[in-house]
Amino acid sequence: MMRRARPLILVWKVVLILSILCCLYPQMSFATSPQDVKLEYDAGTQMLTVTITHPSSFPNYHYIKYVEIKKNGADAMKNTYENQPDMDIFAYTYKIATAEGETLEVTATCSMYGYKTVNLTVGKK
Repeated sequence: MMRRARPLILVWKVVLILSILCCLYPQMSFATSPQDVKLEYDAGTQMLTVTITHPSSFPNYHYIKYVEIKKNGADAMKNTYENQPDMDIFAYTYKIATAEGETLEVTATCSMYGYKTVNLTVGKK
């Protein structure tokens, strides 16, 4: 009888510890990295539009904190945010001069967990 109770007690201890961790660190239980990042560049206006899909029920607490842009592998700009303008899909625009054939790399970083990086070669479809 005692041998059967030991594994059950161990399981309950593990469940209890995981529950306590979720209560102490709730961001771990609902944080998500950006699901999608889409880039569009308008050569005429030199504007880069970054459309980000990042579902968040609490956009003032769980949001995209940084959008970093590299041009041909070199840092071009880093934008810091303190909230997210929408609970799901939103876009930011940036003025950045590029020429055809140059590469833009954009990284969107969540305030709690994860990031997504995408590339765009200007003039290439």
